[in-house]
Amino acid sequence: QVHLVESGGGLVQAGGSLRLSCAASGGTFSSYVMGWFRQAPGNEREFVATISRLGRTTRSADSVKGRFTISRDNAKNTVYLQMNSLKPEDTAVYYCAAKDTAMIRTTSNEYDYWGQGTQVTVSS
Repeated sequence: QVHLVESGGGLVQAGGSLRLSCAASGGTFSSYVMGWFRQAPGNEREFVATISRLGRTTRSADSVKGRFTISRDNAKNTVYLQMNSLKPEDTAVYYCAAKDTAMIRTTSNEYDYWGQGTQVTVSS
């Protein structure tokens, strides 16, 4: 059982940056593919980025490519989401997720463990 805790959310002006962190405990972190998802009010949860177990492979949604970067530090059991050039449409609750698998995943229902989420609000 993996326990995930996100942090780093907040209020930022458009064009600004935030770095989200997700700390994992209770499992072998390097065994898990990690993902970031977000959900805005009235919308379904959507894929943001994913990273392979050793961090060699990443994939991002088209809407965030060139602006968001996912990374991980297996020694610290933490996955990060660096968000630059933020836009008001990036406003959402951001969730990290984990799955014990060898292949990166982009669909939320493929993940087994979820954090509680952290709010990101981008003002115009």
